[in-house]
Amino acid sequence: MEAEESWQIRTAAAVDLETVLELWREAGVPAGATDTKRGLERLLDRDRESLLLATPAEGAIVGTLIVAWDGWRGSFYRLVVAPGWRRRGAATALVRAGERRLAELGAVRLTALLTSDGPAAASLWESLGYRSQPGVSRFVKE
Repeated sequence: MEAEESWQIRTAAAVDLETVLELWREAGVPAGATDTKRGLERLLDRDRESLLLATPAEGAIVGTLIVAWDGWRGSFYRLVVAPGWRRRGAATALVRAGERRLAELGAVRLTALLTSDGPAAASLWESLGYRSQPGVSRFVKE
C-alpha cells in the first residue's frame, strides 16, 4: 500500500456535478437511472451535504461518497475513487467522514450499497467493520 495522502473531504456544490459524473465514468461505475446532472441536483436540493468529495493537496476531485439519511437509517452509495488514486486512503477518509456525519444526525445503523461484482470494494467495507447481511435482497423499480 502506498503512503496515505492528506485528504480534504468536503461537500459537493453544483459546480462539481459534471466532474463527479466524469469521475464515475472514468472509474467504470455502471450508470444508473439517477446518475445524471439533474439527478445529482435533486440529491443536493434534498440534502446539500449528502455528496462528499475527496481531494488531495492538488485539489482535484478524486473520490466520492453519497451519504444519505432518511431519519431511520444511514446509507452509503457511490463510493468511488479514481483508479490512479486508489489504495492511498481516500475511500477510508470518505467513509469515516460519512460515519461522523450520520452519527451527528442520529443514525445508529449504517448500510453500504455496492455492486456485487466488486470484490475489492467488499474487502474495503469489511476492513472498515461492515459485514454482508445474509438473507437480504434488493429489489429495484425504475
